[in-house]
Amino acid sequence: MAVEGGMKCVKFLVFFFSFVFWLCGAALVAVGCSALLGPGRAPLVPGGGAGWSPAAVLGLGVLIFLTAFLGCCGAWRESHCMVTTFAVLLSLIFLVQLAAAVTGYVFRHKVHGLVEEGLWRALRSYEEDAALRATLDSFQQELSCCGVNNYTDWASVGSFGANDSVPSSCCRQPSAACNLHPTPATVFAKGCLPSLEAWVRRNLVVLAAVALGVAFFEVLGVVFSCCLMRGIRSGYEVM
Repeated sequence: MAVEGGMKCVKFLVFFFSFVFWLCGAALVAVGCSALLGPGRAPLVPGGGAGWSPAAVLGLGVLIFLTAFLGCCGAWRESHCMVTTFAVLLSLIFLVQLAAAVTGYVFRHKVHGLVEEGLWRALRSYEEDAALRATLDSFQQELSCCGVNNYTDWASVGSFGANDSVPSSCCRQPSAACNLHPTPATVFAKGCLPSLEAWVRRNLVVLAAVALGVAFFEVLGVVFSCCLMRGIRSGYEVM
């Protein structure tokens, strides 16, 4: 009876931690969606070097979400195969998160350079890429900024330099010719680099906090899953 009671306890612990893990996966999905659907910031930031990719966060969240669902079903149905698969996937996800955390820590000092690189690339592609143009316009209007370091950066971009102009999204008070012959009185003087960098750093902190919480439950989930697997394989009745 002691073994039966112990296995029953482990079963419900696996179910509980799977449910909590499911909620953590949903949180990662929310963070990834917020970054992707936020006011045009994510496309301006190169994600490869810093380990920051909203799409990757969203994908990891979906994977965690589905894996946790598998754990809940496996624990409830007492399926050795499902619980084993859950434990293996959980271990792999933990290793991926660990690798991402190490990469993020190594490249943490390169956020400024990566954000600046992304902004300059956005400026240079402004006239050719309609989607990026809409993204950058939305970003400049929302944060009342213009260019990378200041509004004069647009002088080095295609027709803006030839016409002595900036995008209309830089105007303090939108009007027909507000973007021609810009001055600090007519357009936003500050650049977008500080605001975008601050946004990236805030999201990295949020992401790190969520990932840390998820990792804690991952370790517990793997431990209890292994115990439940052993109990099921040994033929103990856990109900």
